Amino acid sequence: MKSISIEKALITLLAVASLGIATIASAQDRPDYFELKAGVYSPSSSRNLDSYTNSTRNNFDSNTGFAGEVAFGHYFLPMVALELGGGYFESKGSIAAKPGELKLKVVPLVATGKVLLPLGLVEPYGLFGIGAYITDLKDNSNTISGSTDITYGLHVGAGVNINIQENLFVGVEAKYLWAEPSFGGQHINLDGFITTAAIGFRY
Repeated sequence: MKSISIEKALITLLAVASLGIATIASAQDRPDYFELKAGVYSPSSSRNLDSYTNSTRNNFDSNTGFAGEVAFGHYFLPMVALELGGGYFESKGSIAAKPGELKLKVVPLVATGKVLLPLGLVEPYGLFGIGAYITDLKDNSNTISGSTDITYGLHVGAGVNINIQENLFVGVEAKYLWAEPSFGGQHINLDGFITTAAIGFRY
């Protein structure tokens, strides 16, 4: 009985190793990929789209909004990739005790480094990156002078890909961003989570 158990263990180990080798070979043979992502942007509840000038701070009751991204990536190694992406996310909100609505429309242009763990069918990863955020503000309450601003920020997160075929994968990703555009001397805090589902193609 012991010999049978050992044989089964060896077969399982060889199968897992083969899947890992196949994934590494796939990353080497198809080092580039294209990815479509869609999900939600959730502003941070602790710093919820606050604006302030001097000692005055206005709190906005902001809502979760749509987020989407198109990304192109390259595997420099089976465990290291660089991704360039562009997308869109938005959020609406209102100022306490004031009529009108605040709406933010943001176009992020980001560069993201990924450290991946190729485990055959499953590929978890961590990520860190920088971005430029083109932010358009519309404020019907006239509390802030609406305009467009370009600011820079950071993001960090994690995700996992599931390899459906050699050149096709799906996945989920969550990242937290820090950015603070300014409108007429007043600052809007964009800090929050972007959570997306993705489909990707290696080529």
